[in-house]
Amino acid sequence: MRLVRFRHGSRIATGAVEGGFVRPLRGTFFEDPVPTGEEVPLDGVRLLAPVIPSKVVCVGRNYLEHAKEMGGDVPEEPLIFLKPSTSVIGPGDPVPRPSWVGRVDHEGELGVVIGRLARHVRQEEASKVILGYVAGNDVTARDLQRKDGQWTRGKGFDGFCPLGPWVETEFDPTDAAVECRVNGETRQAARTSQLAFGPAELIEYVTRVMTLLPGDVILTGTPAGVGPLEAGDRVEVEVEGIGVLANEVVLGD
Repeated sequence: MRLVRFRHGSRIATGAVEGGFVRPLRGTFFEDPVPTGEEVPLDGVRLLAPVIPSKVVCVGRNYLEHAKEMGGDVPEEPLIFLKPSTSVIGPGDPVPRPSWVGRVDHEGELGVVIGRLARHVRQEEASKVILGYVAGNDVTARDLQRKDGQWTRGKGFDGFCPLGPWVETEFDPTDAAVECRVNGETRQAARTSQLAFGPAELIEYVTRVMTLLPGDVILTGTPAGVGPLEAGDRVEVEVEGIGVLANEVVLGD
């Protein structure tokens, strides 16, 4: 099932995509949503970020080839950091590229959406706290990341975390293709089977540190091939079995 948040006229609602229609839901994805019985044409709505997380937990250097291109190795334990909720945008929303930043990179990734409060979750129980999966883009101000030595500023700009196009609840993360394209050119391509730490391992690791709330997202790491974005670029992140997350880059403040 594909779960969406959408705008239809002045109304913002949640729903499930079936064929060419959105079937609105009463309530949230996390509290026994009930279909309203309505049908809205999919091409008549604007899709929004499918969830509004309290936090986005990201994983660094989780593909071997990306670790190498960043001048390091895959760490012995997951390397985690946070993006603020205010960085989250949806499909079709513009990614602001700050005019005063030297280099801004794309980082296409598979995202895991948490469906229930999660604390001290064992790997074998991880599937019970997963709502579904999304495509994500961990947009990064690379020069600031390197300059600061820690990643909050380089990763945390408004609009630096596109998510979407929906939450796919029936998805097998074992061996799916992840691809990032800029203006139609493939920049990144890998399979989730190449992740050093998979979703279940990451959920166990993260929930030993912090409580994950319904709607929180874990971005599982990006493949090799990260590269610069400029105003006017169209960046697409495609995860096989989920869909394409597309955003335009615009000049920001």
